[in-house]
Amino acid sequence: MNQLKKSFSPTEGKKDQNNLINDPQKNKQKKQKKLVDMEGLVTHNLSNGKFRLKLENGVEVIGHLSGKIRQNRIKIVVGDKVTVELSPYDLTKGRITYRHR
Repeated sequence: MNQLKKSFSPTEGKKDQNNLINDPQKNKQKKQKKLVDMEGLVTHNLSNGKFRLKLENGVEVIGHLSGKIRQNRIKIVVGDKVTVELSPYDLTKGRITYRHR
């Protein structure tokens, strides 16, 4: 009943010395690159931290505050110029990432 245990090799599961095959940080960076950044103007203040925005190209979208803007308590009012990240999957909703002065 003696079974040999398979030994673990330090290079097993690695593509090379520096990069792992399944690196979660690499996948996260790829997802973030797919976002579309656009400039817009706040036209209406909706409930729950959402805003109606008019983009440079004339399209109206609904945007919500990003975590950093909410965390730093940056106030956004009607008439502010903002930067919005839009997902390529749903171009009617976005995330407000920056308020221009």
